[in-house]
Amino acid sequence: MAPHVSGRTRPTKPKKLAGVQKRKRDDVDVEKLEQAVTNLDPKADFKNFADLPLSDATKAGLKACHFAVLTDIQAKAIPRALKGEDILGAAKTGSGKTLAFIIPVLENLYRAQCVGADAGLSAMVISPTRDLAVQIFEVLYKLGRKGHLFSAGLIIGGKSLMEEQNALVRMNIVVCTPGRILQHLSQTAGFNVDNLKMLVLDEADRILDMGFQKDVDAIIDYLPKERQTLLFSATQSKKLSDLARLSLQAPAYISVHEGAETATPKSLQQNYCIIPLQDKLDTLWSFIQASKKSKILVFFSSGKQVRFVYEAFRHLQPGISLLHLHGRQKQTARLDVISRFSAAKTACLFATDVAARGLDIPSVDWVVQVDCPDNADEYIHRVGRTARYNATGRSIIFLHPTEEDGMLQRLLTKKVPIERINVRQKKQQSIKNQLQNMCFKDPQLKYLGQKAFISYVRSIHIQRDKEVFKLNELPLEEYAASLGLPGAPRIKFMKGNSAKELKNAPRHGLSGSEDDESEEDNDGAGKKKSKKDGVRTKYDRMFERTNQDVLSKHYTDLVQDDSDPASGSDNAYEKAEKAAAAAAIDDDDDFLSVKRRIPASEDLATAFPTAADPSSAAVTHRVIDLPGAAEPLILDSKRREKMLKSKKKLLKLMNKGQRLVFDDEGNPHQMYEFEDEEAFRKNGDPEEQRKQWLVAERERVAREDVGDKEVQKARKREKREKRKEREKREKAGVDYNGDESEGEGGVELDGDSRKAFQDFLADTADLVDMRDEEVQPNKRQKKWFQDDSDDEGEEGTKEKKRKGKSKNKGTAAAEPETLEDLEALAVELLG
Repeated sequence: MAPHVSGRTRPTKPKKLAGVQKRKRDDVDVEKLEQAVTNLDPKADFKNFADLPLSDATKAGLKACHFAVLTDIQAKAIPRALKGEDILGAAKTGSGKTLAFIIPVLENLYRAQCVGADAGLSAMVISPTRDLAVQIFEVLYKLGRKGHLFSAGLIIGGKSLMEEQNALVRMNIVVCTPGRILQHLSQTAGFNVDNLKMLVLDEADRILDMGFQKDVDAIIDYLPKERQTLLFSATQSKKLSDLARLSLQAPAYISVHEGAETATPKSLQQNYCIIPLQDKLDTLWSFIQASKKSKILVFFSSGKQVRFVYEAFRHLQPGISLLHLHGRQKQTARLDVISRFSAAKTACLFATDVAARGLDIPSVDWVVQVDCPDNADEYIHRVGRTARYNATGRSIIFLHPTEEDGMLQRLLTKKVPIERINVRQKKQQSIKNQLQNMCFKDPQLKYLGQKAFISYVRSIHIQRDKEVFKLNELPLEEYAASLGLPGAPRIKFMKGNSAKELKNAPRHGLSGSEDDESEEDNDGAGKKKSKKDGVRTKYDRMFERTNQDVLSKHYTDLVQDDSDPASGSDNAYEKAEKAAAAAAIDDDDDFLSVKRRIPASEDLATAFPTAADPSSAAVTHRVIDLPGAAEPLILDSKRREKMLKSKKKLLKLMNKGQRLVFDDEGNPHQMYEFEDEEAFRKNGDPEEQRKQWLVAERERVAREDVGDKEVQKARKREKREKRKEREKREKAGVDYNGDESEGEGGVELDGDSRKAFQDFLADTADLVDMRDEEVQPNKRQKKWFQDDSDDEGEEGTKEKKRKGKSKNKGTAAAEPETLEDLEALAVELLG
């Protein structure tokens, strides 16, 4: 059989196998690197990366990233980490801590030749946030892509769990968050960490905090004890309990800036200003308006605040790009926001503390902290987003007057220099009215504002440092108004585990059991006896349950009476419910709950004390004198205390003004009002009162007539004088025109000349009349029956005038008033 001949002229290359594992490199002189690391003196002074015994692949990556000079933390930490020591590294923000653990990870695994899937997972880097983990992975990728053959991966939430499980078994280096890596350790089959050689905790103080304590303890249980552990943070934890949990072996504490004068970079200018809570948004808006050409990072305490401020300011259009970042966003959206903010020259990013740690965002000009941070360490991490790598930057924090003393004391303890500045009131702008208008028109924005208010109050409530955060002294009503809300939303906080007990109460405890139910025996002995007389069915127990729906408690308040011994039972649900109600801060959250009981037989004078009897209210109630009120306000209930906050309700207590009427001259007079019938009869017989009133009115009218007559006489006298003056002027004008013997210029005329002059004036008057007759018709006002068509043509106008003169003989046509007049006019026009 003839061989098959293909159309190719060149021999085909063998296809690469898809699943070929990466082999160990034979051309690497590992022994030479090991000897150099062994001879390395950690206490020596290193200035450049070239002075360290690094592999060619790492040097190529450093050169590609333009890293040449070592920072202080890198010069002290990298030599010790290369020798395999455990390290606790603490340095200022922006000092290059990421390279301080990335380079040892690459070099130690490179010398151990932990390459390929058969080597397993050799290094694990844990970060507290996804965004910081992404940033660490990018640095690892850029540094190791120039020759290293390790398989590295990013394991964070927000991505496909199945894809991560398939790739995790082949990874040598993993950058992860605590929750996600713990999920893979407990669920992913084939994920083995027995060969782990290095564990790195970035922002270690945050990871070892209470929020991640359970996750970190569970992760440590999976890892081998024989490993190298590196901990890095700007504020390092020195607690022995935290370090014992990680099984550190003689760790070396490296704090290059511990002896420095400040805990923050010297190129960072830090300021604070005292801003009332209700003016913070106005100040933030004014600050953004004055810094449109800057790159601003604004921190809030909760994600709901971030979302509300972002949506509100976006509608107001401040003239600068607005972005927002919080933990509720999807991972793709968070990465997109960080990339856009990093690439922008001028922008404003509203963020929570997820952006406070480790993020390397270039050229941030301002860091604004609208809400006070939890502690001084959190403040240091926030302001560390600017003034990185010896660059300049500025930060400002808005402190409430109650937060000033406590927060400044804690900042001074941490060696944080800060200076107070004031806000220029001329440049302060208020947006409260605009926010109220937007919340009124947009219910969704109003809902976001309510959530933002609740989240802020809760963030203050859960703070441990009560010397700084004083919830009772905050003006919450004014703060709600500054958000555009019509009133402060109701919040009900619960202390202890009473809420959990109420929620997790057993089902059998919700219905009154036979052993728990008891009632008072009224036979005089005062003893209790169990209620076992009637037969109980499952339907009875079903209807006795108190948690059937959300409003069951409110329905119970409407129908149950606490004074009725037969209506209550001391089961577990009611005990938990009473404990929760006792621990509630806001007691006004009940639905139509009874605040005060007044028996029907009680005297009204004792039930409702007034100002006439202040002795009853002086003991148990407060009496407030309101300016303009008829009687003082007695505060005998919380409902009356709330009246002090409502101007509309206080108006009802004020004195009613007197009704006045104004005469023609503008003088006020009291309005006549009917008297009571009893008061009217006390004045005497109605007929006698009528006669007296007529006499009084007759006298008043007579007095008024005297004044009116005088006024009328004065008016007539004034008219008479004016008429005489006018006649005098007219007579003087006639004498000048006809009887004056002198002409113009004062020349005396004889008889013939005077007659000729008078004839000339008569002829001139006729000419003036003829000219006025030609011009005047165009200026005359149109009659009621004329329209625009009557003005067409000059001849038509003259013809109509001629006919009108001939018929009416110079008199104007009168407007018809009756139907007969209209018919006569129509016949005349048609005939």
